Amino acid sequence: MTRVETIVVSDAITLQAVNEGHITDLHQMVLRNRDWLQQTLNWPQFVNSEQDTRQNVQGNMMLHQRGIAKMFLIFVDGKMAGVLSFNQIEPSNKTGYIGYWLDEAAQGKGILSASLQAFIRYYVDRGEIRRFVIKCRVDNLRSNQVAQRNGFQLEGCLRQAEFLNDVFYDQNLYARIIEQSDL
Repeated sequence: MTRVETIVVSDAITLQAVNEGHITDLHQMVLRNRDWLQQTLNWPQFVNSEQDTRQNVQGNMMLHQRGIAKMFLIFVDGKMAGVLSFNQIEPSNKTGYIGYWLDEAAQGKGILSASLQAFIRYYVDRGEIRRFVIKCRVDNLRSNQVAQRNGFQLEGCLRQAEFLNDVFYDQNLYARIIEQSDL
């Protein structure tokens, strides 16, 4: 059996690279959270069957192996609680664009911040990423707070950069630069 890439966050929290064994639980988590996810993300409306989730997982596994994106699932006490990923990696620039979401029941407990810090340390230690970027809608206050709480600096606002539910929205661009010597 292939070893699943795992990042240990704490005794209770781990990040596991997505694999086909996660499809059913991931699909159920998306369905449970679809209504609120649709407020900030475009893709949930296109998840109609477990096969849709399977295709997404398989695509993300391929991108993960190629090193151009990384999708990890957040587990708390062995139960799937969210997603933390590099939606895009620019290897030559050592830059990773971060995306995340948590099951509604897991929010407000520090899980995402702890996971994000371990995720960043893991990729800095490996020497793969030094510039971490979070782009989020200006009006997505909770996502902006995640970036701010975790040492990301606001670098600017991208005007009408996100198209969601037939409307263009402005995005804040946050970044955090960490050298291996900074750890």
